[in-house]
Amino acid sequence: MKNFLVKTIANAAALAVAVWLFQNITLTGHSTGKKVLTLVLVALLFGVVNFVVKPVVKLLTLPLFVLTLGLFTLVINALMLLLTSWLADKLSLSFHVEGFWTAVLGGLVISVVSWAMNVVLPDDND
Repeated sequence: MKNFLVKTIANAAALAVAVWLFQNITLTGHSTGKKVLTLVLVALLFGVVNFVVKPVVKLLTLPLFVLTLGLFTLVINALMLLLTSWLADKLSLSFHVEGFWTAVLGGLVISVVSWAMNVVLPDDND
């Protein structure tokens, strides 16, 4: 359970950095509390998308991974971020990513920040 919490906090922090860096990744709300709650819910949604959908997409695009020496991961991360944005819209969460290239850059930032947060935050493997 602690590992799940750590990953959700890392995802929320990474999403917050992406929202802060890119004007085409938006998170709206009437108050700071509403924005934080939305960010946590989007982080949970992003975690579910990465857990359920991403492995299937990676398997189906395995030849592209080999052909591009793994650089296709950037495209997959962008697609997962766009899917999260679409699902957030369907769930009435005020999170939106506009444009594929914004999603590519946002996915890259989210990957780096999430990795750094997972290194810094404790986990159950101690």
